Amino acid sequence: MRKLLFLLTFLSTLYTTAQKAYTFTEIIDLETTPVISQGATGTCWSFSTSSFLESEIIRLSGKHIDLSEMYTVRNTYPKKAENFVMRQGKAQFSEGGLAHDVINSVRDYGLVPQEAYNGLLGESTSHNHAEMVAVLEAMVKTYAANPGRKLSSNWTKAIAAVLDVYLGENTMSFAYNGKQYTPTSFLAMTKIVPEDYTTITSFTHAPFYESFILNIPDNWSNGSMFNVPLDEMMQTLDNALKNGFTVELDCDVSERTFSSKHGVAVIPASSDNNTKALEGVYPEQIITQEYRQTEFENFTTTDDHLKHITGLLKDQNGTTYYKVKNSWGTDESRNANGGYVFFSEAYMRLKAISIMIHKDALPKTIANKI
Repeated sequence: MRKLLFLLTFLSTLYTTAQKAYTFTEIIDLETTPVISQGATGTCWSFSTSSFLESEIIRLSGKHIDLSEMYTVRNTYPKKAENFVMRQGKAQFSEGGLAHDVINSVRDYGLVPQEAYNGLLGESTSHNHAEMVAVLEAMVKTYAANPGRKLSSNWTKAIAAVLDVYLGENTMSFAYNGKQYTPTSFLAMTKIVPEDYTTITSFTHAPFYESFILNIPDNWSNGSMFNVPLDEMMQTLDNALKNGFTVELDCDVSERTFSSKHGVAVIPASSDNNTKALEGVYPEQIITQEYRQTEFENFTTTDDHLKHITGLLKDQNGTTYYKVKNSWGTDESRNANGGYVFFSEAYMRLKAISIMIHKDALPKTIANKI
């Protein structure tokens, strides 16, 4: 009888604990720029990586600069179009991309501030690329089909002209804080060095401590990533934050247990708690390397969205969460925490496709291996 009473008391305590609303304590909060919205576009890769670079500029120079996301988008679309057309339509052409696409654009075309190129024409105050993308898709599919049996040499000019109409012509020179810059000289002023950034991932279908091309739809540019064991990817993430480096994140947000409205992303141990766990603390799954791989290979974990990790938190039970900056705006009816989502460690272990960091953020033991 005494054992039964003890068990009932224990279960009652566990149930009560599970019902407690989240209470977070901030452990690390690194400096970044305000949350903004990507609007009706699929350009999270540019918004999140630009935010990441803005934090890097703060870290490297102390300057607070609002970078132009659309300058990068404008210079990346022609490369996407060339990839699609020259592969005769057997490739990805969409709004999506990855963090290394921004780094590649920075390397090739430099950086410009938002005030020099905002990608908005006329009276527009927010981005909507639906019409532009539909036009571009129709064009590249036509070029890939090659109806004239000989591809016109003018097709690249036509793509550029459409981008100029919808986003604006590229800027070659501009004034900023009383000084004249080109995109290249502006990049030099920010102290960003594109070659200093590396992408880390963790999957068992490729050798550890080597670079490989992760075959996901938005990796249209065939960017390489360094592959490490899951525990070491998480160690790299933690090491970066603890040493003052923010982190770029590519992740899956398709789960019911991800909610920008509630501001949390978790992996409950029981799927019965998927909805309830958005509002209160419930036990979570233990995420192994094997389970992560299985969920990736069966397409339960997919490459959906890029974000910017800027801090670390603990809940009332001591569970670690990552402070993740989103690019969906700050409307409180749809975005809690001022536009941030708090990822539990379990969610990060399972749903982080890859992370991008400055090379100096790598733990020395891992840096020596790759």
